[in-house]
Amino acid sequence: MIMGEVRVRVKLTNAIDEGLVRRGLMSPDDVRVYEPDALVDTGAVRCVLPPFLVERLGLARVARAVAQYADGRLDEVDLTEGFVLEIMGRRTIEEGLVLGDEVLIGQTALEKLDLLPDCQNQRLIPNPAHPDQPISKVK
Repeated sequence: MIMGEVRVRVKLTNAIDEGLVRRGLMSPDDVRVYEPDALVDTGAVRCVLPPFLVERLGLARVARAVAQYADGRLDEVDLTEGFVLEIMGRRTIEEGLVLGDEVLIGQTALEKLDLLPDCQNQRLIPNPAHPDQPISKVK
């Protein structure tokens, strides 16, 4: 692990599969789930999923989006349909940019989950203002 790098265990679930289970159209045993370690990337806006994981979760590629890399390069990449992202017992629905070889957690997910990176201790922490549950601002 690199000094100051924050990695966290995440649970990724195909959101369509979850919906089919709720409607009684799929067995819970058939829901596609993967639990990798992910890099918290405070420079990224969206989450990033590598192509092998998109396939493993059975996520459709529903659109194209432009990704800007740290070196300034721009690249048009696929964008997935929604998947469930769970971190520390908190969950949200995200779309992912399809690229690279590891899962990156971007700022929108951190905001929705109300989690903050603690780079000094190399971990994520709940927002101290709302430690028990995420709070979504609507004003």
